[in-house]
Amino acid sequence: MSANPTPAQQQQNQSSKRLQQTQAQVDEVVGIMRTNVEKVLERDNKLSELDDRADALQHGASQFEQQAGKLKRKFWWKNLKGIARVTNSNGVPDSVCLAND
Repeated sequence: MSANPTPAQQQQNQSSKRLQQTQAQVDEVVGIMRTNVEKVLERDNKLSELDDRADALQHGASQFEQQAGKLKRKFWWKNLKGIARVTNSNGVPDSVCLAND
């Protein structure tokens, strides 16, 4: 028996080697794709959480704006009533004070 492989065996060995290299590349690409899919899913979850937080902040800001408006009107009237009392205590009729504002 000779130690040298026949041309058919050499071609088969080369084909087998190329197949193994190709399979290794495919396995590597599959691994990278799985990692990418996991990252995309994590990113989607983070974006969903961020969107929920943004909605909550928007709702809170809207409530704050409403309450601030109510408080502003309340103190505006309170201030007006205080001015009317001070003016009234000086002898000026209430109707004159309110007409000037």
